[in-house]
Amino acid sequence: MTAISIIESKSNKVELPRWLEECLLNQHSDHSDPDATLICRAFNFAYKLHEGQLRKSGEPYIAHPIAVASLLRNLGGDSVTIAAGFLHDVVEDTEVTPEEIEEMFGGQVRQLVEGVTKLSKFNFSSTTERQAENFRRMFLAMATDIRVIVVKLADRLHNMRTLDHLKPEKQRRISQETREIFAPLANRLGIGRFKWELEDLCFKYLEPDDYEEIKTLIAERRTDREARITQVTETLRSRLEQLKVNVIELEGRPKHLYGIYQKMQRQQKEFNQIYDIAAFRIIVETNEECYRALAVVHDAFKPIPGRFKDYIGLPKPNRYQSLHTTVVGLNGRPIEIQIRTLEMHQIAEYGIAAHWKYKETGTSNPELSSEDTKFTWLRQLLEWQKDLNDAQEYMECVKDNLFEDDVYVFTPDGDVISLAQGASPVDFAYRIHSEIGNHMKGARVNGRWSMLSKPLENGDIVEIVTQKNSRPSLDWLNFVVSPTARNRIRQWYKRSHRDENIIRGRDLLEKEMGKSGFEALLKSETMQAVARRCNYHSVEDLLAALGYGEITQNHVVNRWRDIVKEQQPIEEAEIISEEDVEISNYTSNNVRDKGKSPIIGVEGMLYHIAGCCKPLPGESIMGAVTLSSRGISIHTHGCHNVKKVPKERIIPVNWNTQGEAGKPFTYPVDIQIEAMDRVGVLKDILARLSDRGINVRNAGVKTGRNKPALISLSLDIRDRQQLEYIFQGIKSMSDTLHICRVINSGDR
Repeated sequence: MTAISIIESKSNKVELPRWLEECLLNQHSDHSDPDATLICRAFNFAYKLHEGQLRKSGEPYIAHPIAVASLLRNLGGDSVTIAAGFLHDVVEDTEVTPEEIEEMFGGQVRQLVEGVTKLSKFNFSSTTERQAENFRRMFLAMATDIRVIVVKLADRLHNMRTLDHLKPEKQRRISQETREIFAPLANRLGIGRFKWELEDLCFKYLEPDDYEEIKTLIAERRTDREARITQVTETLRSRLEQLKVNVIELEGRPKHLYGIYQKMQRQQKEFNQIYDIAAFRIIVETNEECYRALAVVHDAFKPIPGRFKDYIGLPKPNRYQSLHTTVVGLNGRPIEIQIRTLEMHQIAEYGIAAHWKYKETGTSNPELSSEDTKFTWLRQLLEWQKDLNDAQEYMECVKDNLFEDDVYVFTPDGDVISLAQGASPVDFAYRIHSEIGNHMKGARVNGRWSMLSKPLENGDIVEIVTQKNSRPSLDWLNFVVSPTARNRIRQWYKRSHRDENIIRGRDLLEKEMGKSGFEALLKSETMQAVARRCNYHSVEDLLAALGYGEITQNHVVNRWRDIVKEQQPIEEAEIISEEDVEISNYTSNNVRDKGKSPIIGVEGMLYHIAGCCKPLPGESIMGAVTLSSRGISIHTHGCHNVKKVPKERIIPVNWNTQGEAGKPFTYPVDIQIEAMDRVGVLKDILARLSDRGINVRNAGVKTGRNKPALISLSLDIRDRQQLEYIFQGIKSMSDTLHICRVINSGDR
């Protein structure tokens, strides 16, 4: 029984597209080719796995893979891509493994399916983290095979087309992600057909009232608009024929709805004040005829100064080529006209997918086969991926740099460099080479000295002036826009303050491990082994990393303990002393009044958390009976204040991790952060703490000229694990230089 008859025997029928029906009918014929066989096998396999599954609309789930595969086929996708379209959900929604996909359909199909598959079976601490990890994985897969994102775009387009059946809040969430990520990705890949439809569908769900209003207004003026389009088309066609320009296609059509809405917002105008809602396209045979057609257009209609762009001579990064001009048309209304060849038009419509079509027809075009400049933006994303560990910061970087159009500037030798909108000469310098940025003294733009913070514009010729003794300034972080430049400046600052960082790292480790024998410990083979296990070449490198917050002292101590246990298992002795213990003002009366104690072993007794070490759950603790009326003092094992406390005054205690009605206890913790001094850095840190549900008792900032900001925070923390989680989140911010826990000896 074939797949077609199986589908027709079900109550919920799925209508097959003609191309797939013909493929299935011919799969067992003597003339069936391997590509068609692969596509049919993928469909049959997907149909069997998705059997019984329904979409929110109530239709069989297999309708979605069929639609995705059809979109890919229309783009000119090969058999591997179309097969991946059928199979893109099977790993996520069924029990099939990637290994089984590879065994049945080959390594390329597996690679595409894995690249598209979401990470739904992994656990993340937040939605942002999940989203960031999905995109990290997708971009890595794209770097290996760009077809990954083409399959994903087809998947997202069909999901957007069928979004009506979801709840409004989910419609808005998916539409927002599509507008911020997938429509710009379609633009970056030059797939205009996908980009325009994705943007209009997002517009429909995110601004429904404006969408319906513009849609209605365009429909109401259709007759008048079509009359003007016909008149302009006839005028241009007549002029072009007179000069024997071979026109393949000449048409005018309304712009897509979201494009009109954007223009209204950008120019702060009402719909009736936007005249150029239609655009004309002239498609000719050769590059030379493009420029001849442009001359005809400018002769027939008066060009508007400053509204001409030559994307043939200077293509966009997504390989888009065309001539754009705006002229004054009939009744004084502006007209936008695009002029291109048929090959350019295919690339404008299908983008990266267009090379599949040309590959099949044997066209050899160096621009189409060159891999050096095609995906500069993707290589930048992968580079930023290494630099940005924080999920929220990474997502902001992706959105900013996908959405904005590039600025094209030139080196003095005439090489074209593409930069993000708002990029400065500093961004340009770091784009050329890190050392040029690090030793930058100034910049000449178009032959004149320029402010380093001034944004570059299209066509600027930029010359960077360097000096051996010049160095980056912290002020640059306030205006650079590329993550690469920001990260290189931060790295230089850390390296240049290596001695200070080593001293800070020594102090932190000494506080954690104690002064006794510390110098000998640093020179020991054990500490060398600790450095190597933490992926540093030397103990000094380890201390420097500890000093600027790349690694925590808790991590170092844990590695040291692991190595010591491996070398010679030892019993950890309790350190006791006779000295009386001075303590902090903090007690747990608020929870003890409820009949619950956060410390097991002191029930019914007066106790307090010692201010000298301020232990947290997750750290080994001991109780010391004080000679004052303060009761029992709770310390960490190894605290220097209990070295001489007699054994008879030491009592065993443990943490009670659950408070009243299962609510965890919290403890006050002071931390200090050194960060690049810029506007909003404290706000960003507090936002991250808020996202993680951390209560901030107090916050303060100290700043100095050309010095890092010193931020002091008092937090309510449940345990050591939560504190480490917070440290990792703040450390991953690009502005953070150092973070540490503060235990004020003045409290003792």
